[in-house]
Amino acid sequence: MNRLPLPELLGTKKRPILVEFDPPRQTDPDTFLSGARELAEAGADMITIADCPIGQVSIDSSLLAAKLKREYGIEVLPHMACRDRNLNAIQALLMGLAMEKVNSVLLVTGDPVAQEERERVKGVFQLNSRTLAEAIRERTRENRLPPFFLCGGLNVNAVRFEAELRRAKEKEKCGIQAFLTQPIASRQAMENLYEARNALKGYLLGGLFPIVSYKNACFLQEHVNGVTIDPAIIRSYEGLDRAQGEEQARALCLDTAREARKAVDGFYIMTPFRRVELVKRVIVGIREENL
Repeated sequence: MNRLPLPELLGTKKRPILVEFDPPRQTDPDTFLSGARELAEAGADMITIADCPIGQVSIDSSLLAAKLKREYGIEVLPHMACRDRNLNAIQALLMGLAMEKVNSVLLVTGDPVAQEERERVKGVFQLNSRTLAEAIRERTRENRLPPFFLCGGLNVNAVRFEAELRRAKEKEKCGIQAFLTQPIASRQAMENLYEARNALKGYLLGGLFPIVSYKNACFLQEHVNGVTIDPAIIRSYEGLDRAQGEEQARALCLDTAREARKAVDGFYIMTPFRRVELVKRVIVGIREENL
């Protein structure tokens, strides 16, 4: 299942599809590995793996990425958070990834440690995503690290998007080459995406989140930072059963992809509640329409 690395994919006419699949919180990786393989077989060009999302312990994203790459030939993009490691630890981890032929990473500052763990666990936060990108670039120049393709996040839902765009430009100066956006689920987010297209030099991968139910939409809107959903979209899920909710999720993702296609170089789909079959349907829809 060997595929092209991300820099090569982004240089082709076909918009790559990246799929985020959260790592398991138990030591058994089998469900994760089988799901990742299904997503790749359905047309995902790369699997992205969060680094202990929302600050809760899970299997290390870099180790999972190395296993997927080595054993299944799947291209991978591990997230690397500044929360848990100092610069020495991050550099050592990058050297290990390079040994495993994993040469793309997504740099994030990282969510804080979960509230219930803060008495026992302290975040490191020696760096943020910008200073980490600069540190990696410096060590590459010094031949202490091989070249990495560095990705960062872009919050198209930021209330003060002009400030978010300034940070993105700073990230580019520090070495970030591509941006994965937060979910696009509002008119303002779409407008911000097109503004980012005009302002940034790096590649843009538009974020798609398949909302699965009215309850899910309300929770995302009210409790998840970086997500904004148009009220009309939330209302569209009222009274839908599971199958109808998933069909609505697929349809809305495809609508968003159609509108975003001129502003993006690829798509970044997040997998809700490990619903692999739903994300596979979104992938197939994008491919069938050649979006």
